Amino acid sequence: MRADPYTHCIAHLERLEHAALASASPRRRELLASLGLRVSVIASEYVETPLPGRTPAELAAEHAYGKAMGAHADGLIVAADTVVDRDGVALGKPAGIDEARAMLRSLAGRWHEVHTAFVLRDDRHGAHVAQTVTTRVRFAELDEVTIDAYAASGDGLDKAGAYGIQGFAATLVERIDGDYFTVVGFPLAAFARALPRLGYSLAPRARAEVAA
Repeated sequence: MRADPYTHCIAHLERLEHAALASASPRRRELLASLGLRVSVIASEYVETPLPGRTPAELAAEHAYGKAMGAHADGLIVAADTVVDRDGVALGKPAGIDEARAMLRSLAGRWHEVHTAFVLRDDRHGAHVAQTVTTRVRFAELDEVTIDAYAASGDGLDKAGAYGIQGFAATLVERIDGDYFTVVGFPLAAFARALPRLGYSLAPRARAEVAA
């Protein structure tokens, strides 16, 4: 088996204990905390603006980069952005219930892609790492009653593509091809494999540490 150039010297890496998350997403905070990290949420000065001519994946990457560069904290800064891609059309967060319904109708019975880009920035090392992970998702056929009920619930109003796969919308999904956590909003495995590039590693915490 070929050695992984980023993890072969893991014993010499600093164990990551804390991350500063440049995102208000509670899902991303929960995902990072599930790795045993202490997570602080910080503000970013970056303001998202329309970026004409970009693909959905490029939009996610540029917004994640902007969030990371617009934040300030000691240690590791983590920023991310998720964009739903329906045949090359970027679907962000819906403006309201009517737009949520329209998005869900356009996804019903079809494949689409979810791009989550993340940027890790550590000024102590004078470096950053950027990566975009893509997962394909297929929705089941949806009737109008289901679409109306889910849109009206408000669950998808703060999520790209007007749905959150970790909640009730899991019942709308027929199949996924790729990393589940990318669809939730943060690809944990890719994050872990990127850390050694900045001199960090992850290690599971003992139960006593978590309880403390």
